[in-house]
Amino acid sequence: MKKPYLPPKKILEKYADVLVNFACGGGKGIKKGDVVMIYGSEVSKPLYVEVIRAVRKAGGNVIGKYSPDDEPGINLGKEFFEKATEDQVKFFPAKLMRGQVDEVDHAIHIYAKANPHALKGVDPGKIMMQGEAWKPVREWMQDKEHKGKFTWTIGLYGTQGMAKEAKLSEKAYWDQIIKACFLDKSNPVAEWRKISRQIDTYKSKLDKLKIEKVHIEGPDVNLWIKIGEKRVWKGGGGANIPSFEIFTSPDWRGTEGWIRFNQPLYAYGCLIDGIELEFKNGKVVKSKANKNEKVLKAMIAAPNANKVGEYSLTDKRFSKITKFMANTLYDENVGGQNGNTHIAIGSSYRDCFEGDPSKVSKKEWTRLGYNDSSVHTDIISTSPRTVTAYLSNGKKKVIYKNGQFTL
Repeated sequence: MKKPYLPPKKILEKYADVLVNFACGGGKGIKKGDVVMIYGSEVSKPLYVEVIRAVRKAGGNVIGKYSPDDEPGINLGKEFFEKATEDQVKFFPAKLMRGQVDEVDHAIHIYAKANPHALKGVDPGKIMMQGEAWKPVREWMQDKEHKGKFTWTIGLYGTQGMAKEAKLSEKAYWDQIIKACFLDKSNPVAEWRKISRQIDTYKSKLDKLKIEKVHIEGPDVNLWIKIGEKRVWKGGGGANIPSFEIFTSPDWRGTEGWIRFNQPLYAYGCLIDGIELEFKNGKVVKSKANKNEKVLKAMIAAPNANKVGEYSLTDKRFSKITKFMANTLYDENVGGQNGNTHIAIGSSYRDCFEGDPSKVSKKEWTRLGYNDSSVHTDIISTSPRTVTAYLSNGKKKVIYKNGQFTL
C-alpha cells in the first residue's frame, strides 16, 4: 500500500492552533484549566498529537478517545452491527456518558475515515437503532451548550480513502483543507476571526429582515420553508472548521414543495446519490435516490427524521472550497460557481432560538415547531437557485442569487 501523504508539521501545528484557540469557546479558544475531550482515530494520529500539544500549551487538560481504524482486516464497526444482539445495539452507558458530559468543557472531533465504505452492507435499521439509544448524550451536551458551559468543533483529516472517493490525489485533497482552513496564512486564527465578523454582518442583516418564509426556486428546486417565530440565523464561531454557511432551524410544519440534490451523501458507510425529496404539510411524503435508496428511506423512517431541522446557505465569496470532497463538513460549505444550499432532515439546532434556549420548556419547543430527532443529516445542492424572503411587513425581497447574498 502506498505510504499516506503527511502534511508538513507546521501545517498541522497551525491546524491544531485553529481548533484549540479559535474553534473551541465559540471563536474565543479555550481557557486555562478547561477540560477538552479529543476524538481521533489511528489514521489521524499526526493531527491528534498536535491537538493534544496545543491544548496543553494553552493550559488545558486533555481527555483522549483514540480508536482503531475500520479496515478490511479489522473492521470492528461492521463486525459489531453484523453480530450484535438487539440488546447490545441498544446498550447505552448512561452513568459513564453523564459523567463525561459533566466533566468536559469542550470537544474536538477529528473526522478521518480510513475506509469510507466500512459499514457497506450493514442493516441501516440497526444503525438508526443505535443512534436512538445514544440520543440522551446529545441532549445532555446540547443542554450544557445552551447554558454556555460547553462547546464543540469538528475538523477533517484527509486520508487516502477519502481522497479516492473525491477523485483527488491526497495532496490535492489536503490542498483543499489547507486553503479552506487558512492554514496557508501566517496567522490562521486571525483569518478565522475576520471571516466570522463578515458572517456576523450578514446574520444581523437577515435577522433584521424579520423573515416569515422563504421560497427557493431553481432547476432542481421549488420549495417553501417557514422560518417561524423567535428564530435567529447562525454561522461562524467555530462549531465546524471550516464553516462558511449561514443557517437557521425553521418551523418544520411550513415546509412545502420539492428539492433534488446534485451532490451525493456519504452516510452510514455508503454513498446515497440522486436524492429527491417532496414535502407536504412539513413532512417528507416522497423520497427517492438513484443509489442506496433503501438507506435513505431507513434514515427518513427514524422518529421525526422526515422533517426539516435546518436550512442553510453558503456565500461563494466566503468559501475557499472549490472541489467535491466526499464529506459533508466540506461539501456543505463549498463555494464554487453557485455557492450551495442544504437542508438537514431531523433534529433542529435550538441555539437558533431568539433568546435563552436553556429556559425553554419541551412543550414550548414543540409549539414553536423545533424538530426533535436522533437524526441530523445534511443534504447538499450546488445548482443555481434564487431565494426570495417574504417579510412580516408584507413585502418580499430576494436575499440570495448567483451563489451569494444580495443584502
